[in-house]
Amino acid sequence: MTNVPLVADTMYVSKPASDEGVQKDPPKDLYPEVLYPEIEPYNQGHLSVGDGHSVYYEQSGNPVGLPALFLHGGPGGGCGPRSRRFFDPSIYRIVCIDQRGCGRSLPNAGGDWEKSIYENNTGKLVEDLERLKEFLEVEKWRVVLGGSWGSTLTLSYAIAHPTSMSDLILRGVFLFSPEEVDHLFQNGGTSGQNPEAWEMYAKYIEDSSIDFEAERTNFLGAYYKRMTGEDERIRRKAASAFVGYELSISKSFVDMTRIKEVLSDISHLIPFALFEVIYMLNAGFMSRGYLLANVNKIVSAGHRVRIVHGRADYVCQPKAAHTLFKALKTEGCENVTLEFVAGAGHSDSEPGIIDALVRATKEMGEDSKGK
Repeated sequence: MTNVPLVADTMYVSKPASDEGVQKDPPKDLYPEVLYPEIEPYNQGHLSVGDGHSVYYEQSGNPVGLPALFLHGGPGGGCGPRSRRFFDPSIYRIVCIDQRGCGRSLPNAGGDWEKSIYENNTGKLVEDLERLKEFLEVEKWRVVLGGSWGSTLTLSYAIAHPTSMSDLILRGVFLFSPEEVDHLFQNGGTSGQNPEAWEMYAKYIEDSSIDFEAERTNFLGAYYKRMTGEDERIRRKAASAFVGYELSISKSFVDMTRIKEVLSDISHLIPFALFEVIYMLNAGFMSRGYLLANVNKIVSAGHRVRIVHGRADYVCQPKAAHTLFKALKTEGCENVTLEFVAGAGHSDSEPGIIDALVRATKEMGEDSKGK
């Protein structure tokens, strides 16, 4: 990129609401279920999946327990210690994986973005999951839990390999419709509830642009151009503005400390931003309407489906969860539920979301007989 203003000293993140402290100590009778205690993996490593990629995986909990797979969001978000804690470690064999190019997988986009994006698409990620299943000698996943982009990947996996799992838990559903992508990243749909956040998202492009009238017609393309340019400072600044926007609308009570931590960690920041932009620009590497058009494969496999969605989710619209629920019911799914969590946003760190997800994993574990 040439002749693009750097605007290096400006932070393009809106200020949080003044009532952020309310969520720090929610009433326990309102959200009785909490995360399980911290636990360390008993096994971890890297699995070569081809195309120059080696994905990180880890196992924790009960080595002979019910196999459970956790799929992180983003794309590019990566797993963390919290990912293990949605499952009872005495019941589940908990498997987490960092998807191609992010987290502890190699190469990480923060170190080599060009190699990290090579053959990085939904189809490849799905096959990585199946390869990991075979490598770990898992006959069938008892449950696959995916949130946000992880819900998209979970659905894609279930459609491609319906016999590889028994049950699905989906949090913050995203179906990759053009409307969802434009609402979040192009048309300012989020500005109704988060006007300052959208303003900062657009303002970074305006302040760093030599032709804003053209670039405002494709904000994702404008961010992609900056994130893949030659100037490392511009790549990082663009990533900070992009991720800062999403994180500032992800929770009902914004945690600025957490946002600053993510923006300062290049190995987390760059994959999170770069892969989201790439996948959004490419419709998730799926044909239009692919997930809804193929829910019959999930129904035919007899999967139980538990959908959890924050009522105040501004990243993934609640109507996406409702649309998926109705589609599954229409196809004859006999065991699907949809729970809208009042007062909760998008993040799986919110007490109401944690409560709902832990209840779902408990249900799957308690009902394991005969599956």
